[in-house]
Order: sequence, then structure tokens, then C-alpha cells
Amino acid sequence: MDIYTNQSHEQLRQKVRDFAINEVKPLVRELDEKEQFSPELCLKMGQLGLFGLTIPKQYGGQGLDYLSFIVAVEELARVDSSQAAVLASHNSLGIGPIYNYGTDQQRAKYLPRLCTGEAIWAFGLTEKNAGSDSRGTESKAVLEGNNWLINGSKMFISNASTSISAGVTIQVITGEKNGKKELSTIIVEKDTKGYRAEKIHGKMMWRAIDTARLYFEDVYVPKENLLGVLGGGSKIMLETLDAGRLSIAAMGLGLARGAYEMAMDYAQTRRQFGKTISKFQSIAFKLADMAIKIELAKNILYKACWLKDTNQPYAKEAAMAKLYCAEIAQEVANESLQIHGAYGLMKEYDIERFYRDQRLLQIGEGTSEILRLVISRHIGL
Repeated sequence: MDIYTNQSHEQLRQKVRDFAINEVKPLVRELDEKEQFSPELCLKMGQLGLFGLTIPKQYGGQGLDYLSFIVAVEELARVDSSQAAVLASHNSLGIGPIYNYGTDQQRAKYLPRLCTGEAIWAFGLTEKNAGSDSRGTESKAVLEGNNWLINGSKMFISNASTSISAGVTIQVITGEKNGKKELSTIIVEKDTKGYRAEKIHGKMMWRAIDTARLYFEDVYVPKENLLGVLGGGSKIMLETLDAGRLSIAAMGLGLARGAYEMAMDYAQTRRQFGKTISKFQSIAFKLADMAIKIELAKNILYKACWLKDTNQPYAKEAAMAKLYCAEIAQEVANESLQIHGAYGLMKEYDIERFYRDQRLLQIGEGTSEILRLVISRHIGL
């Protein structure tokens, strides 16, 4: 335990660590090579209580704090980023907005099933011209009687095209106000006529999480599928991204831990010039630097979670945590691969996958460049 975690957090950590080692690790290489999403692992994560960790028990969740969720993501990423990404995107981006901004009827309709692992939910912001610029959205929804008519598309959307995908919450233009786009969020269920999800193949990283392009061609959904208030889309999306950044930071921290542990194990067994390479100062110093970076990353991430859990402003700290954890994941994975030498370039060594998987962390949930812009504004520049 440390100043931020208690016995319950550490018990959860051990439970998820055991699950990652015993249930996830044996499947990782095959799922990665085949670009295969695993509904079975989703169901097992649901049975473990990992879906809906922060959702109140009345809706089928566990009613835990946000740090508990972050610890779970961290431990999965220590073994496999793909399964960590499934958990992170479903909890923070998928069901988070439905709970935080949904009506009692929307919560009761969607959340119980989404907390079991039997179904997953997606979050659709990114488009061809919308990503870092969240107001670049071009997809539109027009109110016709008691239904929204939606046309447009989304891309790079997680958890949207699997056999257990239940639907997506999307940001769309619903009108114009004072010469600016009026952006709102709308719930679209999977089997709605005119809605199509197309799996993206050939990814470098996170190959076992489903990633899709979404198409909306004359899609009609009920008026009550509006999530939150009309015109509140930007607020919902940006606040959701603040929370989502903490889960991406947790993935960075977990990946860095896993890469560091691989480097440590390898350095203590690989022999050159009559001794293990960990005895050489150049290698020992690399490992020392890794340990320092991981400790600092943990502290900034857990502090941001503490702020969120105590209902204090945390947007600046979330941006800092995501930026730093993503960049130390890159640095630690790079140095770990260097310690492995040529073996690190071979798929039989897990560091090869970790080196690929870390690369998205500096792009998703706000690029490193955008996060520096966000932080600069928070400090008054």
C-alpha cells in the first residue's frame, strides 16, 4: 500500500494480477497474431466484476472508487494492452457517459447488461476531420417528429463491431447556435437500421481489441435517445475524455511496469563477459532510471485519481498524468528492448509486442502535443 491505496485496492490488484497471468497471458500471442477479439475474456472480466467497477450496485456495478478501476487497468496492461484497452474504453468511454449524463430510464435500460461482460459499449467522437479538434464533427442528426435522423461516419472506434457490441454513443451536429455548431450526444443501438460497423484490420498495436469504422445512413433513433441536454455534446465529450485520460495513463503505467520487469528478468539471466549483464553499470543505470520513472508516473496518476474521487478539479492533473505515463511507457519499453538486444526484436519475446503497443498511448485520448496545449492553458498561458 501507499498513501493513495488501501487494503481493498491492493486486494483488487492481486485479483486482477492473478487473472491477467492465469487467464490472459496464455492467449495473448495467439490473439495478437490473429487480430482476434475475445468475447470469452470479456465475460470472464465481467464475472470478476471488472465491468462497471465504478457504477453503483443498483445498476449492476461494484460501486467502487475510480482508483480501483485504474488499478485494474494497470494490472491488465502489465500483461496485455489489448485486454486493458477493452476494459478501459468500455468503462470510461462506454458506460461512463451513460451513467454520468443519462436519465434514470437510460441507466436502467443499458447499464445492468453492460456490467456483466455479456455486452460492451462504444464511444464515437473521431471522424475524418474530428479528433484533436472535437468540434470538427460533421455527422448530423435532424429531429423529425419523435425521432432523430442521423447521417455521418466515425472512425478508430473501440468495441464497436464485435459479436457482443451493443451500441455506441456518438457526438453529432444537431443544429446551429450563435453561428456555431450545436453538438449533442445520441445513443445508437447496434441493430438500428442503417447503422453499420466495419472492423479495421492491419493495426500495428492493440491487435486483440476491436477497432472499427462506423457508418450512419438514414439512421432513425427515438427522440429520448439524446444523452444529456441538447447542445451539451462538447461538455459531455470533453469531461468524458478527462476521465478517459486517466485510464490511458494507467495503461502506460502498467505497460511500463511489465516492460521493466521483463528487462530486469532478462538482465539477471543474460550472461556476457563472464557475468550477468545486470552487473554492468550501463545496464544497472538503465534499470534504475526505469524504476524512477515508474514511481513518478504512479504518483502523478494516483494523485489525479484522488482528486477525482474526492470531487476536486482534476482536468489538469489528468492531462499531466496521461502525457507523462504515455511518454514513460515509450521510454521504458524502448530501453527494455535495448537491454534485450536482438532478442527483443523477435515475436517470441513479449517486449516486441509491448514496444508496438505503447505507441498508441501518445496518440489516443489526446495526442502528446494537444495535452501540452491543454496543460499550458491550465497554467495560464
